[in-house]
Amino acid sequence: MKIYKDYLDILIQMGIKKGDILYLASDLLKTIISFKKKNKKFEFDKFVDTFIYHLGNDGTLIIPTYNWDFCRGKKFDIKETKSECGALSNFVLSRNDFKRTKHPIYSFAVWGKHQNYLCKLNNKSAWGNNSPFNFLYKNKAKNLFVGIDYKKAFTMDHYFEQLAKVKYRYHKKFTSNYIDENKKKQKKVYTMYVRKTNICDITVLSPKLDQVFKKNKTLSIIKRNNVVFSLIRINKAGKLLIKDLKKQTNQYIYPVKLKNN
Repeated sequence: MKIYKDYLDILIQMGIKKGDILYLASDLLKTIISFKKKNKKFEFDKFVDTFIYHLGNDGTLIIPTYNWDFCRGKKFDIKETKSECGALSNFVLSRNDFKRTKHPIYSFAVWGKHQNYLCKLNNKSAWGNNSPFNFLYKNKAKNLFVGIDYKKAFTMDHYFEQLAKVKYRYHKKFTSNYIDENKKKQKKVYTMYVRKTNICDITVLSPKLDQVFKKNKTLSIIKRNNVVFSLIRINKAGKLLIKDLKKQTNQYIYPVKLKNN
């Protein structure tokens, strides 16, 4: 197994340990550019294998492979439908050691110890109590963001919103064709806790969270070769955010209605 020692050192510095459950979100454009500047080719296999090597046999690596076509009435094929989460997510879907979870909108590619458990989940609700998001929260997973501001990619916030039963979202059903791993096609219904568009176009994470999370040791940030690496401890972040959402103070997560809409 070939690995990037520089990235291995970053994982160690950020407090990621063997046996961890790691949710990896990334935008690798700056990383690829930094390699090109050094006349080197970025290798996706080597990058992924660095994580696998470090997490070890008791670790779990989870990469988002979300696709919103099902919301638009299009079919979802668990083997063929592409991820809309970037190059890395589609790359891992092509590897034999990763398997995809079942939800047609919010799925993950999973490697490691908890792969079978996660891929057997049959959650109808994207962020419900038997979803991978619930697993990440309950099992104190870590969320690593590479090359992307966590405030723009922290999908766990929707799980926290659902737990807190925020008033600017509601449960909506989506129905379309679903093709499973055995190529069996059938019409299925899934749900998502969606925004009430009359009062909410987007939800925003406050910039204040940087200092709040750092203060209670929930967030770690380092920068290498112009690429930012951020690590959030999901359970600690969730406790703080759920408490705020239940109070409806909207200090840290809040709905925004865009003026031009």
